[in-house]
Amino acid sequence: MNEQILKLEQAQNLLLKRIDRIEETEKITLWDAIDRVLAEEVVAVHDQPPFPRSPLDGYAVRSEDIGGASKGQPVRLSVIDEVDAGYVSGKCVCKGTAIRIMTGAPVPDGADCVIGQEDTDYGEETVEIYEEVKAYENYCFAGEDYKKGTKILGKDTQIGPVEAGILASLGREYISVYRKPKIAVLTTGDELMLPGEALKAGKIYDSNLYTLVTRLTSLGMEVTHSGRSEDEPAAAAEWIRKAAKEADLIVTTGGVSVGKKDIMHDVLKYLNCERIFWKIAVKPGMPTLCAQYQNKLLICLSGNPFGATVNLELLVRPLLSKLSGRKDLNLQKREAVTESEFSRKSVVTRYVRAYYEAGKVRIPEGSNASGILSSMCGCNCLIEIPAGTMKVEKGDEVRVVLL
Repeated sequence: MNEQILKLEQAQNLLLKRIDRIEETEKITLWDAIDRVLAEEVVAVHDQPPFPRSPLDGYAVRSEDIGGASKGQPVRLSVIDEVDAGYVSGKCVCKGTAIRIMTGAPVPDGADCVIGQEDTDYGEETVEIYEEVKAYENYCFAGEDYKKGTKILGKDTQIGPVEAGILASLGREYISVYRKPKIAVLTTGDELMLPGEALKAGKIYDSNLYTLVTRLTSLGMEVTHSGRSEDEPAAAAEWIRKAAKEADLIVTTGGVSVGKKDIMHDVLKYLNCERIFWKIAVKPGMPTLCAQYQNKLLICLSGNPFGATVNLELLVRPLLSKLSGRKDLNLQKREAVTESEFSRKSVVTRYVRAYYEAGKVRIPEGSNASGILSSMCGCNCLIEIPAGTMKVEKGDEVRVVLL
């Protein structure tokens, strides 16, 4: 198994070439739309607002009736009606009259402006006006936000709170989106037990399954299958065979090195997989094994908790971005000044857990070993240390990958 060790970028590109964007769509409610990607173009079916409306509480008037109005020379008008938001006045503003109006209410016929109530005496039957207002001042035109027939949201737009609000303003209850990528996650190892089971001698609880599944879920994926397998190649292969019938991508952890219990090499043989590569030049997670089973990618990560976490971000996340069409899942990098030192030599590109804020980054206390997960609590990035770096000093400029 003396294979070429790929650089991370080479490995990413090889995998990205082997997957396609999901084109299947589904109808969902607007309540479920956050972070989903539109599979349709959205065109306005009405003006927004659909009528001229008042932007404030006051009186709808004719501008020509209040020209020159001031505190010393107020204009007095008859109040002939009152209209609240959600209602329409059946009366027309004519010479010498006004209609009391509330914010958001339709401007009555005949009025071409609104005087704020603070510039009046708040009259009920008659009102004194103390300021002049020009025509169409304090007046929101129909279609001020958008006009009927306007393209509002394009296909492939990712839905955030603003987009959801726009769709709601159009009266859309359901929208067409691309379905979520379906991911299967398998952890391997005779030593693993699930939470809730009584821990036996020599065993450990399976943290990788929960770390990976919850991370994939938080990234908007649908985890269709999740489970664990003992170190039996035939059993693991059968689990993958079944999961692949539904999943778009299969992720496993453990069994990727060269020990007697590193079963994933044999699993690939059982499944007659096309082996893509084994080992990438990063630490942790160098022994990452990737293959193609039928038309599905199989990403076999290290069993070490931090190693599995790192390569879920570096290798799997770009695949999720392409599958889903979600550009926000692409890796985001920043330059930062480190407030910590890291004294270990980095023979290959090394990734160190850290916390980034406002252009500065610090490494948490505790071990950075690939088998340690606890010191990653609160971390929101990985420091990328280039191959050949002897030491990172406080004050050095480094690159970070945001999580």
